[in-house]
Amino acid sequence: MTIEDLSARQRAFAAARAWERWHTPKNLVMALSGEVGELTEIFQWLTPDQAETAYADPDLRARIDDELADVLLYLVRLADVLGADLLAAANAKIDRNEHRFPKPAPLTD
Repeated sequence: MTIEDLSARQRAFAAARAWERWHTPKNLVMALSGEVGELTEIFQWLTPDQAETAYADPDLRARIDDELADVLLYLVRLADVLGADLLAAANAKIDRNEHRFPKPAPLTD
């Protein structure tokens, strides 16, 4: 499945429920923020070592997968409503970051 396929599926899901009037950029950003908060909550009080292995725990994995999916779905829906190309935006950002943060020189002894 591509991002375009996922976007079309989300668009059809919202249309079938007549949710378009609530899927404004402001509302979608707020919902996205809430879902990121729910993902954060899973990791909030874990130690760094616990966070590294959280996905190996079947119970945590299911919760993490659900929240990751929610974040992705709201992000894809927001991009669709705005007419943004997520892959183009992400690639452009990586390009800018490569210039902002050049590779360090190799370490020598």
